[in-house]
Amino acid sequence: MVKEEKELANRPDNTAYTQQRLPAWQPMLSAGIIIPGFVLIGLAFIGIGVALFVTSQSIQVLEFDYTGVEDSSRCFRCTDEDVTDCKCDQPFEIDSLFKGPVFFYYGLTNYYQNQRKYGVSKDDNQLTGDLDYFKAPSDTCSPYDYDSNNKPIVPCGAAPNSMFNDTFKLYQIVKGVKKLVPFDGKGIAWWSDYNVKYRNPSISPLRNAFNGTVKPPSWPRPAYELDTTDPANNGFINQDFLVWMRSAALPDFRKLYRRIAGGDYQEGLPAGNYSLEIAYNYPVLSFDGRKKVVFSNVSWMGGKNEFLGIAYLVIGSLCILMSIVMLIVYAKFKFPEDD
Repeated sequence: MVKEEKELANRPDNTAYTQQRLPAWQPMLSAGIIIPGFVLIGLAFIGIGVALFVTSQSIQVLEFDYTGVEDSSRCFRCTDEDVTDCKCDQPFEIDSLFKGPVFFYYGLTNYYQNQRKYGVSKDDNQLTGDLDYFKAPSDTCSPYDYDSNNKPIVPCGAAPNSMFNDTFKLYQIVKGVKKLVPFDGKGIAWWSDYNVKYRNPSISPLRNAFNGTVKPPSWPRPAYELDTTDPANNGFINQDFLVWMRSAALPDFRKLYRRIAGGDYQEGLPAGNYSLEIAYNYPVLSFDGRKKVVFSNVSWMGGKNEFLGIAYLVIGSLCILMSIVMLIVYAKFKFPEDD
């Protein structure tokens, strides 16, 4: 008797939901529905594809390689390992207005930020401002966790240590005189990285939080001095650091360095001669990498991306083609010709 009561108690309620008796609708697919559906989907995809492709074609992009492997390159002398604090310049000309806002990127090739050991070589607790991990970095940071004197490295790990450190200044040549083009480096990182994922220790001044630690070996300055002009842009919420720590998915990538949208350049870069001054610090030849800079503007669809528009056009065309094939098959077997 008790056993039967337990079985009854464990049974689901006798409702349409628990007994799977809910009403259902199953569409009856026929040629009269499928063929027009494929046509409509194809036309919609073709329309979207045309809009994306035309918009992408209107986006202006200017890029050039400054790795310096060629003898004719102005940065060739900077590739010598014995040369330090090397600077080179890259002159270029713009024929017509480069519409603003203009985004300035640096690009790297053959660089695998998505490699598993590289991607985890950091201390997330340290990067949230937890001082306990300043003194005892995570094992995942090895061999960039302690220096030769057994002092903890902050921030530790291969990912922070390899932060891109070439710097750039852009000049417009006006009547033979260099005019500095202002760069805007605020807000170039993801909002979630700046406000949630990475935090500085709640110690003022910030440098006191780094007492007893050392900077990453490849960094010219410690984390609390990454930006010498804006004290608020230092530590683990430095915009350039945040951009670098957002790992790229592919070995050839570009990352946002600055925006150009202020002063006399609110409408963009006017036609004329320019010179990009490069502080050449970041080595790439050891892994057969290349370095480049990219100037680009954007549209409602984002940056220049012809593939997206072409993909929509191809899928739309295939839908139209399949609708024609299905119509021919349907006509042949539904209405056979008289003998």
